[in-house]
Amino acid sequence: MERDRLAAFLRTRREALQPEDVGLPRGRRRRTGGLRREEVAALSDMSTDYYSRLEQQRGPHPSEQMLAAIARGLRLSLDERDHLFRLAGYATPRRVLRADHINPGMMRIFDRLEDTPAQVVNLLGETLTQTRLAIALLGDDSRHTGLARSLHYRWFTDPATRRSYPEEDHPTHSRLFAASLHDAYTREGRGSRAAAIVDALLAVSPEFAEIWREHPILGPYCAPKRIQHPQVGLLELDCQTLVDPDQSQALLVYTAVPGSESYEKLQLLSVLGDQRI
Repeated sequence: MERDRLAAFLRTRREALQPEDVGLPRGRRRRTGGLRREEVAALSDMSTDYYSRLEQQRGPHPSEQMLAAIARGLRLSLDERDHLFRLAGYATPRRVLRADHINPGMMRIFDRLEDTPAQVVNLLGETLTQTRLAIALLGDDSRHTGLARSLHYRWFTDPATRRSYPEEDHPTHSRLFAASLHDAYTREGRGSRAAAIVDALLAVSPEFAEIWREHPILGPYCAPKRIQHPQVGLLELDCQTLVDPDQSQALLVYTAVPGSESYEKLQLLSVLGDQRI
């Protein structure tokens, strides 16, 4: 681990990042040209003390998970992320479909959607980040681990996952999720994480197995959705998708027609916050 070079690299990237780049207000009293250490720490979901010690060359040896969080917080490119890992003494992460690293351009757009339900997902249905209103609408999907990180896996194995959607819409979602996994499996092949999810579902879900045998083809990834929320009831939402081809990730943005009942319910959710029943 090269503490001096690691500290210098973190400092230069922090100073180059502007508040506007991450959706933060600049404020009149800001003296520093870039972000403050406490802001980077918050963006990286770690304590200010921990991050500050890394920049001061006196911190512990960061784990790969902490480095990935810092890379996301600093909006590093893939090449910059790999350099960060090497400075910390690790091999660079494999650039595979399930990578948690979000492209900086995607993050810049995401950061400007603070008051909108939006999330970044990969093609396995793993949620990489969500806005506060997306958590209020859909729940915190980033909390899951293992195969359950994939919404597609949870859909066929966890009945609670289906409660967010009207029962009459379940067949449509089942085909969509199976088709998405079929597309990912075709891209990644045997031995991939997509293959592991498919194999697990074939073993436990007759519904998935039946759809899989039909070789479902992926259509529009995020068509209009009806979401059954436990507090505000049924919402009818449009879903716009921005796909990042290099990362095989998509930014999903949920909106409602202004003045509609669903629009009013989204406004109510923004007040209720992420406290779902």
